[in-house]
Amino acid sequence: MNDNDSRLNYLGTFLAGLVLGGLVGAAMAMLLAPASGPDTRRQIKERSLELKVQAEHQVDDARKRAEELQERSRVVLEEQKARLNQAIEDAKHGTAQVKSEVTPPAEPPAA
Repeated sequence: MNDNDSRLNYLGTFLAGLVLGGLVGAAMAMLLAPASGPDTRRQIKERSLELKVQAEHQVDDARKRAEELQERSRVVLEEQKARLNQAIEDAKHGTAQVKSEVTPPAEPPAA
């Protein structure tokens, strides 16, 4: 029974310390808080609205930049496609012209 009494005594002391510590912490928070509850809630609400507006602006800016990049990419792709098609056509015509043209043989290098 002595062992049970010491456990209950320890548990009672621990719980009393926990409650007392909570009360002291709450009192210190009330005394040291920079603003009252309503003021703090108002500040949090204002700041959250500011952050929301900033986030919306950043999303809009990012969307505009993405659209601009998409348009630039489309233009570059079309230009490259046109260049490739032109190169293919030039190669087809160039090969036919090269076959019909006679080119002199290259001179051997001097020893």
